Parts: sequence; C-alpha cells; structure tokens
Amino acid sequence: MLKKTDIYILSGFLGSGKTTLLKEILIKEKELGRKVAVLMNEMGSISIDSNEVNEDIPLKELLGGCVCCTIQDKLEAQIQSLLLEEQPDVIYLETTGAAHPVETMDGILSPYFVDKLHLRGIITVINGEQWLVRSQLSPAIHQLILEQARHASLIIVNKESLLSETEKAKITFELQSISPYAFTILTNYSKFPFQKLLEMDSQVQSKVEKQPMQKLQLSSYVYKFTRTIASDKFEDFLRALPETIYRIKGYVQFHHSPYPVLFQYSYGMPLFMNEEMKMPLNMVFIGENMNWGEVEDKLNQL
Repeated sequence: MLKKTDIYILSGFLGSGKTTLLKEILIKEKELGRKVAVLMNEMGSISIDSNEVNEDIPLKELLGGCVCCTIQDKLEAQIQSLLLEEQPDVIYLETTGAAHPVETMDGILSPYFVDKLHLRGIITVINGEQWLVRSQLSPAIHQLILEQARHASLIIVNKESLLSETEKAKITFELQSISPYAFTILTNYSKFPFQKLLEMDSQVQSKVEKQPMQKLQLSSYVYKFTRTIASDKFEDFLRALPETIYRIKGYVQFHHSPYPVLFQYSYGMPLFMNEEMKMPLNMVFIGENMNWGEVEDKLNQL
C-alpha cells in the first residue's frame, strides 16, 4: 500500500501570524528530515509572503482568490502537481485570512486524493489582542474568526506578551468553550511545541469504528461504492440526511447509467453531473458531530 502524504491547513485571520508559524514549522521539519512542500494562497494577483519560503522547498502559489470558494479547481490541480512532481512527505497549505475551514477542507478532500492524502488537521492562529475586540469587527468577520477557532485541532494564540494575566485566562476559557478538543497554547511569534503538530490526526476516516463519538466535531468520512445503486434509493438517502452534513462530493453509478455520475452536495443542495468515463466510486462527506457508522449502514443498504 502506498504511503499517503500528510497535509495540514494553516488557518487564521489577517495578521494573526500564519506565515511566521509556517517559517517556524519549516525549521522543525528540516530537523526531522521530512520532504516538505508548501501551498500558499493569496487573495491578490501577487504573492507577498512566498519569498519567506526557502528556494529548496517546493512551493505552489494559489493567487487571485480563496481556495475555499473561487479557486478550488486550481487547488486540486496544484496538489496533483506536487504529488506527481515532488512526492512530498507532508504538505502545508497556508490559507488566506478569509478562508473558512469547512470550505477549505472541501477543496482538499477530493475523491481523486482519497488514497493519496491524509489530512492531519487544521492549525488556527489567533491574534490575542484582536480576539479580545472581535465583537467590534463586522458580523461576518466576527463569525469567521469564531469558525476558524471552532474547527481547529491546534490553536496558537499570538502576542501573549501584550496580554494581562486576566486577558490570557479569558481567552483560554473562551477558546476551550468553543473548541474543547483542540490543544490551545498562548505564545509569541508562533512558537509552540512541535510534537503537538506531529500528534495531530484529523477526523478524516475510512473506518468509522476508529473514532469514539464523544470526540467528533468537524469530521470527514470516505465511502467507497463497490457496485451500482438505485437512483431513487440514493435520493431517499439524501432527503434523510441531518443538517450537520455540510458537504458531499464524489462519484456514484446508478443501475441505468453506463458511467458514474459526479455528485456534489452543499448545505442541502444536491447537484448531479454526467461523466463520460469510468471514475473511482469514492464519495467524501464533511459534517459536524456525526455518527459516521450510521451513515455507513444506510449507504450499505442502498
């Protein structure tokens, strides 16, 4: 069985310290001797931070949009390019400050990469001072910062030295309430115990029994169809899905179809697109507080 490439998402709002964190991570990775590649996403047409990455590290830039929405297709292409050309042990994706964790996961968890990538989790960087005044930001930005924290596996709160002990306690309490299973550390210049990153393992799984229910938050599950199914039963399955399944994408083949159908589902809205070639019948689900065992049972009954 081929070894999968680990991939981490670096999340956090503008000015939180993601690039500083990336530089810190690359130093530690060099000490480990792993082959690293970087994907760097910028909203503009020019990359500002790419010169922070040493020339000996493979780097792909994603410019002119956000990987969580407008340039997901470019993200898939660049990942495929890295896997083919560089065969890295690990990839770090530094997102824009505007990236939403669910949509970013959706961009990475392509049915094409089911057997090639292992999403280890989301690292969210937070500016401690900004966190304290987040309610003064626009409602959309305020909610985005909360979502970036809520879906993280590891939270790094920067600018610790500028915070009082009371403020540190307040931030820690609030983050633990929002994301109780994340490891949270207050620090300066994105310094953190690197072992915590190596211990991370996302809730992405292909065997549901590996993960106890009480630790489920944002998670993903891969189902592999082994046969064709009835389209009406699949539609019944979709209608019965809980609201906490946010994304589904992959390939399914119906009894009457000579080829698989590309299926996408976003917050309750299904979309079917006919294909003209054989594709692997992999389907990726993203949801929150899900019992994937129940989902698997229902899929097995189709």
